[in-house]
Amino acid sequence: MSGVEIAVELVALVVAVLLVTAAARKLDWSAPLCLIAVGVVASYVPGVPEYELDPEVVLLGLLPPLLYATAIRTSLIDFRRNRGPILLLSVGLVIFTTAAVGVVAWLVIPGLPLAAGLAIGAVVAPPDAVAATAVARKVGMPRKLTRLLEGESLFNDAAALVALRTAIAAIAGSVSLLQVGGDFLLAAGGGLVIGFAVGALAAMIRTRLEDPVSDTALSLVVPFVAYLAAEAIHGSGVIAVVVAGLILGHKAPSMLSGRSRLASRLNWQTIQFLLENIVFLLIGLQVRRIMTEVGDSGLSALQLVLICVATLAATILTRVVWMVGIGLTRRVFRRHAWPWRYSTVIAWAGMRGVVTLAAAFVLPADTPQRAVLVLVAFVVVAGTLLLHGTTLPILVRRLKLPPPDPAEDALQEAAVLNDMTRAALQELEKIRTPEDPDDIVERLRSRLQHRSDSAWEELGRQSALTETPSDAYRRLRLRLLEVEREKFLEARDSGMADDDVLRRILERLDIEESMLDREEEAVPDSDRELRTPAATAGSCKHLTKEWPEVQPSAPDVCAVCVENGMTWVHLRECVKCGNVACCDSSPGKHATEHFHETLHPVMRSHEPGETWRWCFVDKQLG
Repeated sequence: MSGVEIAVELVALVVAVLLVTAAARKLDWSAPLCLIAVGVVASYVPGVPEYELDPEVVLLGLLPPLLYATAIRTSLIDFRRNRGPILLLSVGLVIFTTAAVGVVAWLVIPGLPLAAGLAIGAVVAPPDAVAATAVARKVGMPRKLTRLLEGESLFNDAAALVALRTAIAAIAGSVSLLQVGGDFLLAAGGGLVIGFAVGALAAMIRTRLEDPVSDTALSLVVPFVAYLAAEAIHGSGVIAVVVAGLILGHKAPSMLSGRSRLASRLNWQTIQFLLENIVFLLIGLQVRRIMTEVGDSGLSALQLVLICVATLAATILTRVVWMVGIGLTRRVFRRHAWPWRYSTVIAWAGMRGVVTLAAAFVLPADTPQRAVLVLVAFVVVAGTLLLHGTTLPILVRRLKLPPPDPAEDALQEAAVLNDMTRAALQELEKIRTPEDPDDIVERLRSRLQHRSDSAWEELGRQSALTETPSDAYRRLRLRLLEVEREKFLEARDSGMADDDVLRRILERLDIEESMLDREEEAVPDSDRELRTPAATAGSCKHLTKEWPEVQPSAPDVCAVCVENGMTWVHLRECVKCGNVACCDSSPGKHATEHFHETLHPVMRSHEPGETWRWCFVDKQLG
């Protein structure tokens, strides 16, 4: 095949991915399932080239960057907090699925050795949580569930590939239980050591890099270095990539510049999107070749259907049984158990994907009934994507799981930004010198305060006010940026300035626009009470004090604003005397003025459905 033909085929794959994913998004369908379906149909179209999915290309070329892209976006704090449940899913469930599905395959496939059955069990064991978390975010699944599924997907591939390696060795000859345990410990330990070493070394180097291009180039190499180094010592390359990604993702805020983080985030999102979807399309394009090979197996169509249905059912049921078993065990030993609704969703979030198909092609050519096993793996991937992918959103809605609350998120954001702003303002007073112009210092104060006020304005979106001051600023500034860009284009077209100068100007415009262009989030139901999350709850003596009930001074107005003909953004109520006044985002800032006049320390939100409080003395949220 010539270089031109290869280039044309790659371009065709990318264009097909873009068209199919765009159509799936518009129709609200599962993009992975649509890509597989399109691939299946295309595989039977005359003239479409036959793409062969080389397992080494997937395991070495695609899997490391995909795992790394997920790992750098995974919170190491959340991973540590949920490490017990994650290990139960990513290791315990993989081993249980390998054994259960292996026995079923051994029973239903004529002439199949048990070792080969365990091999197909290992192949179908790891779920592809990327598809599940995509559904989770679309339907508003609780974030704890999303974190568990993401954590599971990071390590279940390693456990499954180690189990597959052991099963393949068993097909070729005998392996002892001691050897199996030794291989697993070597794979896990070697992967952890290499992952920590590569992550620490990359972090040290990237801390010294100031150029975003060089930093991004280095980040592209990290997953492959970790994977190859671990595999060279017979460790788990998957674990090494995941550990290195977790370390670098955790250290990114302190070791990278803002420009480097923006570039890295966008580049890795693009890489992940293309690689994942191209693989799903390639999976569908394998079907014609798989069916041709299955035709030589000597099995009837009815036998093949029964084999595929039995294996698919076993794959689904093992996850359900495992989750039921965990729940019962924890209750028997009086341990804290997941809510049954959470267990139900996790049990039904078992969609298979890229790793399953790649692992199926890893099976040696002399594996008994290899073509049938590959077909089984394909049916499990397509079947779980179809069954779980179409019903999981319905299940989440029927169980009425609480989705992430945008108002609560805004409350946490406001609390963190307030602390950051207070620390910055205190530092400004320390570092300013008599030579620093007053107008510059005041401009810095204003900019810091505006950012904090903007975050507070995100609260109380259910009020009648349609536009906050920050909204107005964003609207006006975006319009001014449009005018500035028009003048920029005139300067470029007339040759007024050098191209390098123009590019620097355009970069500034783009950065400012990206800061202004924030997504509008859903307004929470007005009957939902917005309480302070535990993560941001204050603990000062004023907030923990039991304040007596008082009547608010006004139902829904700031009396001082009304008297002076002013408007307000949100209302606050003094917990000691009940005075209702406007917030700091309002022009009058009468709630803060009331504190300075009376020294009453605590106010609470006077907006519907909000019960959070704020201490003016200790600057604490509670």
